[in-house]
Amino acid sequence: MKKNQGFTLIEVLITVVVLAVGLLGLAGLQTYSLKHNQTAYYRSQATQLAYDMADRMRANIADASKGNNSVYITTSPSSSVSQAGCTAVAGSCIPAEMAENDLFEWYTSLTNILPGSNAIGTISFNDPLFSISIQWDDNRDDLVNATDPRFQTDFQL
Repeated sequence: MKKNQGFTLIEVLITVVVLAVGLLGLAGLQTYSLKHNQTAYYRSQATQLAYDMADRMRANIADASKGNNSVYITTSPSSSVSQAGCTAVAGSCIPAEMAENDLFEWYTSLTNILPGSNAIGTISFNDPLFSISIQWDDNRDDLVNATDPRFQTDFQL
């Protein structure tokens, strides 16, 4: 009988090790899942932001129909400024001012919603299509580069 002493203790220790490895694997899987879930969330936000800008341009057809001469194309979203006359209920603004205000509000949304506060939003025109492209710092390295995701949509007025 003395040969079997401690055998149950070894079985319990092996079981604890196997259980610990399994739990560590489960924790790693959960971390991986959360990371990709967050990436999917940001991708859907970028999609919504791109469609928001397309809708703004369609609503301001007077400026957007100018193509390459449109304020949407000639003004960088990061350098646009808010137009007070376009935000007041009784305010009045011309289509060019509305376009700049749209760019300002859009860029503000880009930097507030997407990570890193250095998201890049661009609008280009290649007759007859407008192209909206958004790229953000998904890997949180404080750089927006080729390793980060990009969402692009093309549309026609």
